[in-house]
Amino acid sequence: MNTLNIETERLVLRNFTENDLEALYGIYSDTEVNRFLPWFPLKSMEEAETFFKEHYKNLYDRAGFYGLAVCLKTDNRPIGYIHVSADDSHDFGYGLKQEFWNQGIMTEAAKAVIEQLKRDGISYITATHDIKNPRSGSVMKKLGMKYCYSYREQWMPKNIPVIFRMYQLNLDENESRIYKKYWNEAEVRFVEKMEDMGV
Repeated sequence: MNTLNIETERLVLRNFTENDLEALYGIYSDTEVNRFLPWFPLKSMEEAETFFKEHYKNLYDRAGFYGLAVCLKTDNRPIGYIHVSADDSHDFGYGLKQEFWNQGIMTEAAKAVIEQLKRDGISYITATHDIKNPRSGSVMKKLGMKYCYSYREQWMPKNIPVIFRMYQLNLDENESRIYKKYWNEAEVRFVEKMEDMGV
């Protein structure tokens, strides 16, 4: 299993374990926290156990996959997560319990993970957010990510059309690189003017 343990001033970032199921359920069952995510909020501890196996445990051996619990140093209990997909998008995703919003926790955690990705030789990351969720875009900008384009996708399993904004951060010196897979696959795609984005 690929294991990481990253410490920041306030946080410990580590793999989820079976001992975190209750905390994981608390994160992924919150309707507001999961409002802009593709999956439905979890409704039981049984669903939490299945979700843990499918989205974390079974992926920890995949090269390039990062699935980190964001924990306060005070109790090492997960209050959020950061994941980086193992595919060529290197999709950077994150979530945080509501009571910890607006404290700079996710930015602090994400910056530490990005430094680890650089050390591990990952050359770039991408991240997307629903245009109805500009708060997530603000985090991306704080991390130095740059807006590239917008596109429409039928998001599953919720089966709803969503306009996403795609951001990218190149961790090497190739500033001209833009990940175009979402652009190439989308029937509706466009580049927004920054002054119209509201972030």
